[in-house]
Amino acid sequence: MEPLKQIKKIVIIGPESTGKSTLSAQLAAHFRTEWVREYAREYLEQNGTAYHFEDLYAIAMGQIDLEEKMAARVSAENNSGNPPFLFIDTDLCVIKIWSEFVFNKCDNRILTAISKRKYDLYLLCDTDLPWVADQLREYPELAVRKKLFHYYKEEMTEQKVPWVIIRGSYEERLRTAITECMKLL
Repeated sequence: MEPLKQIKKIVIIGPESTGKSTLSAQLAAHFRTEWVREYAREYLEQNGTAYHFEDLYAIAMGQIDLEEKMAARVSAENNSGNPPFLFIDTDLCVIKIWSEFVFNKCDNRILTAISKRKYDLYLLCDTDLPWVADQLREYPELAVRKKLFHYYKEEMTEQKVPWVIIRGSYEERLRTAITECMKLL
């Protein structure tokens, strides 16, 4: 029996309403694998949108837990010869930027956890898609989302994992993302 290939973890990040969940689902469907949903959405739907600084650590731990469960699932199911990708809609860097933007600080436990997480590629979604409102989104103003995008870009330049900006229509974004993922093989 052939040993399992190491899973390639691709994180999709960016400001809210930039197509992260859509792109994650599209990539998982294209590569016939799984994707990790953004835990913050589940947490806020269950606990309400009036979150506090302390909630972000709970959200971070929930995100890690979801990621670990899905990684184990992909590893166990990867006997089809498909590329062993796991797409992750939002990681702890998103929680760090969120925390710093809203509270001007980030829990040191989140920062420590970030330093221990290992990823293979970041796909940074730009703000060029139309805003789609929902009950959990806080920043409909394009200027605010562009400011947040620059925080993400700065975060990417300060780490060693390869990253690429994803922009354009949904179809263009998917094509670019597939091309970038294939470079990992």
